[in-house]
Amino acid sequence: MADETQYRAVTRGIAVRVEPFYLQERSSPENSQYFWAYRITLENQGQETVQLLNRHWMITNARGEFNEVKGPGVVGEQPVLKPGESFEYTSGVPLDTASGMMGGSYEMESASGERFHIEIPTFSLDLPGRRSLVN
Repeated sequence: MADETQYRAVTRGIAVRVEPFYLQERSSPENSQYFWAYRITLENQGQETVQLLNRHWMITNARGEFNEVKGPGVVGEQPVLKPGESFEYTSGVPLDTASGMMGGSYEMESASGERFHIEIPTFSLDLPGRRSLVN
């Protein structure tokens, strides 16, 4: 997939990398249904063991309509990452416009019980071959 773009953020030694990609076979533009998948890699570059507890997504379509998604874990898991370990998962998001963007945060907990949030970088959802429309 040569058209893939990566987005990256690091908070408190936890790196979050996002690679979004459009799924044409799951989309139906004539019905205003567009579907993207995104691959997330979390890497613990810090010195403490952490666990991902919750996710908080902010999703915006091309009309500026906002949708918020909160919940426990990711893809049914609450992974524990020791220093140097990583966790990767793939998920998806439907939109009713041909472009949009999303970002958010993960709530983490350190081995000592401290809870903190790490950034999920805001990333663009655009049809392949179209100019990015992130505002």
